Amino acid sequence: MKNYSIKDFNDRFPSEDACLEWLRQHRFPKMIECPVCKQPRNFYRVKGRKAYQCDRCRYQISPTAGTILHKSPTPLRSWFYAAFLMAQTRTGISAKQLERELKVTYKTAWRMFTQIRKLMSENVNPLTGQVEVDETYIGGKASGKRGRGASGKSVVLGMVERNGNAIATVVPDVKAKTLIPLIEKQVAKEGKTVVFTDELSSYNGVERLGYDHEIVQHAAKQYVAGNAHVNTVEALWSTIKRGIDGVNHHVSPLYLQSYLDSYIYRYDHRKDETPMFASLLDRLSVVQQVQARGW
Repeated sequence: MKNYSIKDFNDRFPSEDACLEWLRQHRFPKMIECPVCKQPRNFYRVKGRKAYQCDRCRYQISPTAGTILHKSPTPLRSWFYAAFLMAQTRTGISAKQLERELKVTYKTAWRMFTQIRKLMSENVNPLTGQVEVDETYIGGKASGKRGRGASGKSVVLGMVERNGNAIATVVPDVKAKTLIPLIEKQVAKEGKTVVFTDELSSYNGVERLGYDHEIVQHAAKQYVAGNAHVNTVEALWSTIKRGIDGVNHHVSPLYLQSYLDSYIYRYDHRKDETPMFASLLDRLSVVQQVQARGW
């Protein structure tokens, strides 16, 4: 992936006008079909407003209309910079850090943080090939029982395609009736798909779905058996947990799915040729907000 530095950002978006013009060019061609004139017309910037008007009838359009930027009193350049900061690291940044970086109130920083994080929610195509499936527990008290059966924690099911994409979903429990339908929905059956899991009995129905199923016996201190392991998905859990502990410190179960979506977005785009900030910036101009996935 090509590196996108702070110098690149400042050169490309030195001012509020530069950000607005990027939005206009990204959302509209040079000649825009005017709803009033009923023909392609040139639209020119309206001084003092985030709008452009038809050179003939003066009908106005706003490049921010319908996006998360619409009617926001926060400068566009602050929104762009927030997206830049949130896309730059594997673990992102916290709303508190946005508050400090942008010199805005925490309420404003939290709103920007939440809206941009929603844009990082994607519908991933069904996983194929060699797919590792594992569940983990996030949140709750630091002390007490760990792993399965721990109190006060949220259960998360993860599926990772080796050398490919990943999916992480908050689930109510680890029962077979909960996990098996999600696996069937998110893992393709076409071709030679192999599902790797640990020995949790809830995964016993995987082979009946039509997948090849290989198991690693963690209870017997077995972590790799030939090609069978879940080390890839466990490495993802490590990144997410270290990120939450180090950056966010605590995540409410109410918002956990959207945090997971942001981590998965960074994971799935880690090998892109396009800088991650550029990809996220494209989503800033999406007219309808992307809805975060949930159970």
